[in-house]
Amino acid sequence: MSRLGDLGARLYRGEVGYDFIGKRKIWYGISILITITAIAALAVRGLNMGIEFKGGAVFTIPSTSVSEVQAREDAQKASGHDAIVQKLGNGGMRIQVTELDTKQADAVKVQLAKDLKVDEAKINADLVGPSWGATIANKAWMGLGIFMVLVVIYLAIAFEWRMAVAALIALIHDLTITVGVYTLVGFEVTPGTVIGLLTILGYSLYDTVVVFDSLKEGANGITKQSRWTYSEVANRSINSTLVRSINTTVVALLPVGALLFIGGGFLGAGMLNDISLSLFVGLAAGAYSSIFIATPLVADLKERDPQIKALKKRVLAKRAAAAAKGELNGSSADGDDTADDGPQDDAPGAAPAPAVAGQRGRGGRGRPSGSGRRR
Repeated sequence: MSRLGDLGARLYRGEVGYDFIGKRKIWYGISILITITAIAALAVRGLNMGIEFKGGAVFTIPSTSVSEVQAREDAQKASGHDAIVQKLGNGGMRIQVTELDTKQADAVKVQLAKDLKVDEAKINADLVGPSWGATIANKAWMGLGIFMVLVVIYLAIAFEWRMAVAALIALIHDLTITVGVYTLVGFEVTPGTVIGLLTILGYSLYDTVVVFDSLKEGANGITKQSRWTYSEVANRSINSTLVRSINTTVVALLPVGALLFIGGGFLGAGMLNDISLSLFVGLAAGAYSSIFIATPLVADLKERDPQIKALKKRVLAKRAAAAAKGELNGSSADGDDTADDGPQDDAPGAAPAPAVAGQRGRGGRGRPSGSGRRR
């Protein structure tokens, strides 16, 4: 078995692990800092909206010896607006200028023919009205709203309302980070970007639901025992699905990264950046939020429940009493567990052992049950 596979098996069994829940304030602080940065950048710089949203003209120029830099300067001088120039495979250029009407576009076309030394009749000009972009934006917002409502309803029914709230916050977190990166990088926002933003929601939700499903199974009957708190069970759920989340995210990021860095960067296919950047950032943010945001939020919300509060008090009191007697691992001897714990570790519905440093390995009473299943 590979090292990563062996690590995944040990994480699943609870033999090793990292205390994600215990350090949740650090993750919250990082996310808040990133979110504030994204909002500040959006307020100061704003998004670089494409021609589909602003309206304007796209001029397709035949093969010319003029450089892209010179063509950009000529287009900006002729139109009075910023221009985006892309080199085409046939040696021609695609010049995009926003906020032009028909009369202005005709004048710019004539001037470009003179500056670039090409036949005016060979320059193709396509006008894009801003109303089309507004329609796309409205449809995107409507689709996003419907998606969010359906997600909350589904998670509230399949799991519970706390998980639905946590998943919704994680989705908003992912969208905010992605929009913030677009603002800082200055990439153009096009319909492809909107498609990418809507796509990442599904990926983000997938990782979150995987962890939630493990948590739901592990927390079944948790109030009937006094060995583990809800936060410890939540931490075990994250650790048991950690390698799976990393693997699926890396596999998804590889082709998207190829589109972004090789296709959009090295090969100069700028239009690939429209969708690939949103997918790349969104996938990474979704993996982060499912581990560091969504599940810790569920634990925080759940710990406010009176039954879970009482459970935590029982667990801590029992461990304090055991520590006072000099017993190891905060649990009483084998003979004492059967007296007051109710369901045992290997009983159906018993909570799994938390994946934290110092947990016993194989064998003995300290061996985790893995969500109530016999291993």
